[in-house]
Amino acid sequence: MAVVHALDDYYLAITLLITIAYQLFFFSIAFSLKFDKLTDFAGGTNFVVLAIITLAFSGHHHARQIVASIFIMLWGARLSGFLLFRIIKTGKDDRFDDKRDKFFSFLGFWVFQMLWVWTVSLPVTILNSPNVTRFDQPDFGTGRDIAGVILFAIGFFMEAWSDIQKYQFRSNPANKGKVCDVGLFVWTRHPNYFGEIIIQFSIFMIAVSPAAYGYVHGGAFSALYASILGAFFLTLLLMFVSGLPLQERPGGKKRYESGNHWESYSSYTKRTSILIPFPPQLYVRMPTILKRTVFLEFPLYVFDPAKHADQSKVQAREAEEGQRQAS
Repeated sequence: MAVVHALDDYYLAITLLITIAYQLFFFSIAFSLKFDKLTDFAGGTNFVVLAIITLAFSGHHHARQIVASIFIMLWGARLSGFLLFRIIKTGKDDRFDDKRDKFFSFLGFWVFQMLWVWTVSLPVTILNSPNVTRFDQPDFGTGRDIAGVILFAIGFFMEAWSDIQKYQFRSNPANKGKVCDVGLFVWTRHPNYFGEIIIQFSIFMIAVSPAAYGYVHGGAFSALYASILGAFFLTLLLMFVSGLPLQERPGGKKRYESGNHWESYSSYTKRTSILIPFPPQLYVRMPTILKRTVFLEFPLYVFDPAKHADQSKVQAREAEEGQRQAS
């Protein structure tokens, strides 16, 4: 099959335009119909679309291209499928309660989703591009390839299995409001995030092999290494924007103010690593300085009732509980 040269020979422009068009199409449906169910589906499936198109355009189907493309397609398809299933069950997405009726606020989320898809896709996009495929490629099976496959398997298992475990836990009426501390959640408070990060670095490890082993040169060499931006972008996103910052301190604040299993939640955070899996028997004894540095539990995640709680809500709840007990 002939190589398709589309706008630039790294496929950066064509994948950006496809991503913008794809996301705007789903945005128009979501905003017009006030329909939340397609938002995450549009994000995950966009990865699949870009991988298929760039692989088809490349005209060269080396084993490494196929494996890296399939890996990101598997990840995107599983993620979008699970999130679609979950939103169908729950009915709506609370993230958009203050944005759903505001055109520019709602559009802002979709623009950010465009950036997320395009950036995280970079390793596969560049690996499939003509500027890389015009060089000879090392046979698949290098040390980096094998390490990438192993890491992908670990990350994919962690993300998929933890999503299932948490959904099953929350679907049980007997667990309403309780802390999910079963399965992989015994070892880390966010196994799905850790798995997702591992997945992206594993795909980069596979994609960068032609450069690492000296088969590509010049701009292609630099472009392959620069594609690590995708894995770093997703990591920073989960750690400082839309992942842990929205889960940790706000979650603790909500539980403390409402009295919703606060003691068990506080105990859980003390014995369980925030991201990197670690035995809870050891983590609970670990010095705070190590938790705040090596294990990435930065101060911005920590909820301190004295500093962060709305004491008026706590007092109102305690007064209401006192009245119920008295009656």
